[in-house]
Amino acid sequence: MDVRTSFATQGYGQARQAAAPKPQSQNTGDNAFAKAANDFASTLRNGEDTAKSAMSGGADPQALVEALSQTQMAVETAVTVRDRIVEAYQEILRMPV
Repeated sequence: MDVRTSFATQGYGQARQAAAPKPQSQNTGDNAFAKAANDFASTLRNGEDTAKSAMSGGADPQALVEALSQTQMAVETAVTVRDRIVEAYQEILRMPV
C-alpha cells in the first residue's frame, strides 16, 4: 500500500467529519430563537394563569401585578425585536443591486 494513499484516506476521513452537518442540538442560532419563543409563551401563560387565579380569589394582588408586569415586558421586547427585524429588512430592500 502506498503511504500517500493512506494519508489521503486519513485526510478524507477527517475532512468528512469536519464537513458533516451538526446535530440539531448544536445549532445555537435555532436553539436560541426556540428558547426565546418558549420563554415568551411561558411568560404569557404564567400571566394568564395568575390572572385567572386572581379573579377566583386564589392569588394575591401583588402576584397579579408582578405577572402582568412580566407579561408587559415580554410583549414590549417581542415588539422591539420585530421592529428591528422589519427595519433591517427594509434596509436590505433599499440597497442598490
